[in-house]
Amino acid sequence: MSSTIGLARIWFCLLIIVAAAVIHLHEPLWLSHLRNPVFDTYQRIRPRTYQPAPVRVIDIDEESLRRIGQWPWPRTRVAELVAALHRLGAAVIAFDVLFAEPDRTSPSRVLPEWGDQPALRMLIEELPDNDERLRDAVASANVVTAFALAAVGGVRVPQLKAGYAIAGTDPAAYVPAFETAVSTLEMIESAASGNGAINVIRDLDGVGRQVPLVLRLGNSLYPSLAAEALRVAQGATTFVIKTAGASGETNFGAATGITSVRIGAFTVPTDAHGQVSIYFTPSVPERSIPAWKVLAGEVDPETIEGQILLIGTSATGLHDLHATPLGEEMPGVMLHAQFIEQVIHGVHLVRPDWAKGAEVLLMVGLGILIIVIGPWVGALWMAVICAITLALAFAWSWFAFADHGMLFNPLVPAMIVVAVYLTSSLLRHMQTEREQRWIRSAFSTYVSPNLVEELVKNPALLSLGGERKEMTFVFTDLEGFTSLVERSAPDVIVPLLNEYLDAMERIAFKHDGTIDKIVGDALHVIFGAPVTRHDHAQRAVDCALEMDAFGQAFSQRKRAEGIPFGITRIGVNSGPAVVGNFGGFLRFDYTAHGDAINTAARLESANKFFGTRVCVSGSTAQLCERFAGRPIGALVLKGKTEAIETFEPLVDGLLHAPQTEAYLHAYRLLEVGDEQALAAFEAVCQDHPDDALAAFHLNRLKQGESGTRIVMAGK
Repeated sequence: MSSTIGLARIWFCLLIIVAAAVIHLHEPLWLSHLRNPVFDTYQRIRPRTYQPAPVRVIDIDEESLRRIGQWPWPRTRVAELVAALHRLGAAVIAFDVLFAEPDRTSPSRVLPEWGDQPALRMLIEELPDNDERLRDAVASANVVTAFALAAVGGVRVPQLKAGYAIAGTDPAAYVPAFETAVSTLEMIESAASGNGAINVIRDLDGVGRQVPLVLRLGNSLYPSLAAEALRVAQGATTFVIKTAGASGETNFGAATGITSVRIGAFTVPTDAHGQVSIYFTPSVPERSIPAWKVLAGEVDPETIEGQILLIGTSATGLHDLHATPLGEEMPGVMLHAQFIEQVIHGVHLVRPDWAKGAEVLLMVGLGILIIVIGPWVGALWMAVICAITLALAFAWSWFAFADHGMLFNPLVPAMIVVAVYLTSSLLRHMQTEREQRWIRSAFSTYVSPNLVEELVKNPALLSLGGERKEMTFVFTDLEGFTSLVERSAPDVIVPLLNEYLDAMERIAFKHDGTIDKIVGDALHVIFGAPVTRHDHAQRAVDCALEMDAFGQAFSQRKRAEGIPFGITRIGVNSGPAVVGNFGGFLRFDYTAHGDAINTAARLESANKFFGTRVCVSGSTAQLCERFAGRPIGALVLKGKTEAIETFEPLVDGLLHAPQTEAYLHAYRLLEVGDEQALAAFEAVCQDHPDDALAAFHLNRLKQGESGTRIVMAGK
């Protein structure tokens, strides 16, 4: 019954994870916009710092309208503005305004009003057309004109001034598409060096977060105004669009669209649709120059020379203000200017085409972590772990933004953690209610599954009130683990320790050991309780040898991966102890107490003095039916007067190996006080320089010690 509920918990949680992963990979519109508030918050916390760049906004602001007149100004006045900027050395002049219709103040437009005065009519006919004057001014400078792509209302296709080269698959399917365009007058457009779209694509919440670099009208690709201004400023003739097919990057087997657009010397990373997320700075006065100052000759030439100049308006009445992630409104021309700034400085906000895949992996990893941990911890700790995983998801996302300019969505992994946690908690609660009829659920964390089944079938085997019995105890510890924890990140050390302890616990359970405690990296294992096993000593030694083999292999594997994982030391001792529930009425803690346990712990620690990994007491060796090992010595532990014999257990086949035979010969000489012991141990160390135990005895003899009695003053 409990296993059925446990499987149901796993399947329900896995179903949630799989469903969420599929939805996230397809990324419906509502889900993609769900992340925007998170990224907006990041920008508010850490906006881009303004750094001077060769880009300025010539602002048709409220004061310019007050001084010069309402917009639109006569094209002659606009021509004067272009001429003035050109004289001052502007690199590029880009219009974020449209000249879609002839100037209504041109002489030819007012001529019908004076038709009955031939002399005046003749004079007017001799005056140059306003649009022609602007055309001439545009032709004399590096000017980028504008057009607006739209769904309806256009009458003429805008001129394309640059070419496109495609690296990879055709990007047309990913680019925002429009049916028509509102273009600048053809005579002005033809005279310009460049022509770009002024479209700013807002999200569903009305906030402008991105500017497109490339858009589609029919079957043709067109650049944005900002991209075109950058191109003209560098004298480039072609945009290079790179798609995922060119870079070999795919998202679970599917092409992911555009990855970057190269504009002259600049390679600009984009999203799949060729759009760039703007990394905003707050509004700064240094970025803009009022148009009236240029016309009045009151502008510092150094602020114009060599600059990319974007002519636009911040006037409220001209309706070109956009909400931004920073919470302040900015005119559309400022969005283009901020984009050019970040390209020049190489500061980008990028959501890589593999971001969804990374988020899915994080989502699955955290979800499975909750599934795995769930049965092993209580509700409070589960909540704490979930809170930690949520914090880690957001910390990972923030780190990617703050340090690398990458946009990863922490919300979906966080929601999966919460969903899996709630589902797992509900089903586990149902499981606990049923398991309480037979045996306390906490006991399953102590013993192996087969022992749990024995206890479930026969609860009389339990003696929770306490009993004194002969048992064998195994203590393990990791060398250097504390320093490894201090040097490693939590997301490295936690799975590392979990992997190690999981395998060690499985070995203990395999030999019917009972996990008494896990203290950090250390395991305390009981053999012979709660279910009596007459061969508890043999099981403990076999378990210690298997743990030792695993510990060596695990350490070597992790060191090969660059993780300085230490060796595992193990102590084994047998003796009487009291075992039972020592947790009181409110807490279940099945454990043992007695001197035999302390001795096992000291033997584990003594390994570091001998250079051994496993130290077994003589009391344990005597209880084993088939013990193979070599003697270490008669240890007198700190606080004790009687010595206990200790051994280093050996796997089958090593007892009669030449190295072991040589060591046993030297040890027998040491045992009887023969002076030849020194030479014998020297021979062992010479033939086997890696024999740390032989080196230990050789060092003792060289220091004048003799015999096999070893007083452990420090332990």
